Amino acid sequence: MKVAFFFSLLVFSLFSSQEKDARKNLQQEIIKEHLENGAWNHMLFSKEWQDNIDIGLKKDSTIAYLWQQKAMPLFKQRKYELGIPFIDKAVYYDEQTYLPYRAFIMCIFVKNYSKAIDDFKECIKKYGNQYEMDHTYNFYIALCYLQLNQFNKAEELLFDDIKATISKNGEEWVNPVTLFYYGIAKYEQQKWKEAIVEFDKALKLYPRFSDTKFYKAICLKHLNDNIKANLLLAEGKKDAEEGYTIGESNAIYEKYPYQIIW
Repeated sequence: MKVAFFFSLLVFSLFSSQEKDARKNLQQEIIKEHLENGAWNHMLFSKEWQDNIDIGLKKDSTIAYLWQQKAMPLFKQRKYELGIPFIDKAVYYDEQTYLPYRAFIMCIFVKNYSKAIDDFKECIKKYGNQYEMDHTYNFYIALCYLQLNQFNKAEELLFDDIKATISKNGEEWVNPVTLFYYGIAKYEQQKWKEAIVEFDKALKLYPRFSDTKFYKAICLKHLNDNIKANLLLAEGKKDAEEGYTIGESNAIYEKYPYQIIW
């Protein structure tokens, strides 16, 4: 009886594995037909983009990637209320891939900071402090804390983030945007000299970082160094006019926290 049972279990597992492989192959065919050879041949914000994806979803509504690609153009058009149900579907069908993405969207696009924190904390709990869009989950939680005026929490998280990067790869691998926000956390707590130290580190890596120059200038004004502050503001304005600002890829669609409109 035991031999028969284990043989039946082995056969079931084999057929189950084959069925999963067949379904995965079919999904890849749908993605290729309706995304690679469909939606991607049209403008991002076009009706044709959405129509092609909808046809694919009618064939298999469990393909998380199609839901994400359906949502993404809506976020970039600031149509958040329309996009959220679609990204929720992507998370439902592939949480490990799209929960961090939804958290990022909530932080940078939708600006629902409490929801973003909840999602990122869930990501850390399940998958560790990984990366999304070139930054750690804790980096984005820190940004959320800045936007919720919980500056000490942001400072602690950014300090840990920078320390971990230096320990693993060295100082030259620290992202200047991370140093910028670390300086902002100190700036908001009126730690003017400490903020300048971090802003200088960011400027060493990114010498024409206009937003950093702006906040460093404000710190200098608080320290009564008005001449240097005014010179730095003029420099920063020129840098901004030439496009030197926060260099995140999605910054063309959304202003990042503390990004200056000169």
